[in-house]
Amino acid sequence: VQLVESGGGSVQSGGSLRLSCLASGDLYIIYSMAWFRQAPGKEREGISCIRRADAWTKDADSVKGRFTISRDNAQNTLYLQMNSLKPEDTAMYYCAAVASWSCSLNRTDFTYWGQGTQVTVSS
Repeated sequence: VQLVESGGGSVQSGGSLRLSCLASGDLYIIYSMAWFRQAPGKEREGISCIRRADAWTKDADSVKGRFTISRDNAQNTLYLQMNSLKPEDTAMYYCAAVASWSCSLNRTDFTYWGQGTQVTVSS
């Protein structure tokens, strides 16, 4: 399984971005996908997870009401719509996938990772 993120960039506080993650390979084994982020000097944080089959989602409190995870199985693509961005959202954002129905925000639960896309929010 290969994951390639795109859509990162620089935006002012209050702005929006949409991240994409194109998946390829043996996708029939993938049941859950998620977005994580890591700011300099901080641990990688799970922010949103989605189950591919039924689109059940789980979000971190820090992004509830601002970020929305979604997937397009026909396009093998995972999305993260980010609205009302804040400077503290600045981080490298990673796409992750796992062959499990248990959709979590724990980075150790995920097997496959993309290379990341940088998001920078200025005040």
